[in-house]
Amino acid sequence: MADGIVFKVLGDHGPFSSIGKSIGYQITIGQSNYLIDCGAPLFQQIGGHGLKNIDGLIITHCHDDHKRWYSDIALFNMYAADVSRRVSLLTSETLNEEIMKASAPALDRSLSADSKSVIDIPYEDFVNFNMLGPRARYKIASVSEGNGRIRYCIHDENGSMVGPERAKIVINPKTKRLRMLFRDPDYKEWVEPESFYSFSSTVFYEKEQNIYRDKEGFTVQAIKASVWHGVPAIGIKVTTDTETLIFSSDTVHDAELWVQLYTEKKIQKLKMSKKEFESASVIYGDINDYIERQWSEERYVEAINTFHNAVVVHDVAGRKSIVHTDYEKLKSSFLRKDKTMLTHSPDLMTSEWVLCNTGKTYKIEGHEFYEMVDGRLLAIDADVYHRDRGRYFVGYKNKEGKYLVCEEGGLLSIALDGDSRTGRTLYRVDLYEDISGKYFPTPLAENSILYERKDGKVERIEFNENGSTGEIVTDCRGIHFKRQKALKLKKERCSV
Repeated sequence: MADGIVFKVLGDHGPFSSIGKSIGYQITIGQSNYLIDCGAPLFQQIGGHGLKNIDGLIITHCHDDHKRWYSDIALFNMYAADVSRRVSLLTSETLNEEIMKASAPALDRSLSADSKSVIDIPYEDFVNFNMLGPRARYKIASVSEGNGRIRYCIHDENGSMVGPERAKIVINPKTKRLRMLFRDPDYKEWVEPESFYSFSSTVFYEKEQNIYRDKEGFTVQAIKASVWHGVPAIGIKVTTDTETLIFSSDTVHDAELWVQLYTEKKIQKLKMSKKEFESASVIYGDINDYIERQWSEERYVEAINTFHNAVVVHDVAGRKSIVHTDYEKLKSSFLRKDKTMLTHSPDLMTSEWVLCNTGKTYKIEGHEFYEMVDGRLLAIDADVYHRDRGRYFVGYKNKEGKYLVCEEGGLLSIALDGDSRTGRTLYRVDLYEDISGKYFPTPLAENSILYERKDGKVERIEFNENGSTGEIVTDCRGIHFKRQKALKLKKERCSV
């Protein structure tokens, strides 16, 4: 098997970003290439030639910032002159059904080869579906009763109808979406199985986990226990002989919340008598009025153990994001700071955890991760990381640094000494702008910018009333590591 996992960030901004890159990654192991999500502008980032070399597309959930280019990729594979294969889609059973419905208007009709007829095209002509995760043992089915009438029921894996004492259908009158209510045999409580059970539970899921094995020998596995996002979603675990990389997907990672989800017993708010509820196969209303517990203890235990010995790419948000992980919650999460890279962050973000950035390429070797710059593996060792509307910075602690790292309400910010700021000052830093993985002293003047030339050199340009002047600046990456090493050696010599 090839050495290490390489992953490139094609986009890591959220759905409301002014930068507009959304979410997408490319992972490479040996000669195999996969996309994880396709919300980033792929034809701009890797182009048609790059898409021809993709072995599979993995989708974590159906928010558009994660799947925006899905139907375009399917159409490209169908109609590009030199592409003769369907899209190889890796996702869960539930997500494949959601993707099929969402993409139907773009894919299920076209013109015939002679352009004379409108033809119907089945989804399978575009997509080679590879299931990740187990099949559900119980499913909602529709049965035609004639005269245009449809009856909904629940079937088990053998096709037998399940009675209302075991499972019910709840239909929300506002959305018309059908959700399953299931009586857990151990808790003796009504739960929504999609939320309650982890993929390892054989109460609701089949035993076969459908772990995908690539020709290079590595595996791709779906994770559900630690993913809490509202819509159906999965995380992704990529495992080689020596590396484990987890893409946690959009999720609320909150240790205190997770405990509440599996320990709190909820009181049902029945809109009918207990007898009527017990006998009903279909109920119209809000399913949350009938759920008695959100998570199983099994799911909780599996969730907190998900990230053991793994490098994790994890979403992050600012404050009160509801469906993502708030930055201040990271300190009480089950993630390790030295093994985690944050993604999906807002346009303006300051973090003491490593922040990913669009266009960067990283490599996981063993239990460590590095940035790849001009073919070299470089340590990611800054004390603070800062994104500012398309620009990316790193900061190193220095008692005489010109920039201040401040904290207010759990969020960090960076201010130039002397500028107005909010919150308490934590420490001072030297700040560098990261351009193509190289670090350059940040221009202090408002009329000064850094510009990367076509020859790869970086120039500081200063504007004045007569025009502009420029000078080549030197990459400072690694200078702080060398300083720390020198100080350590000096201290050791002094102690001797």
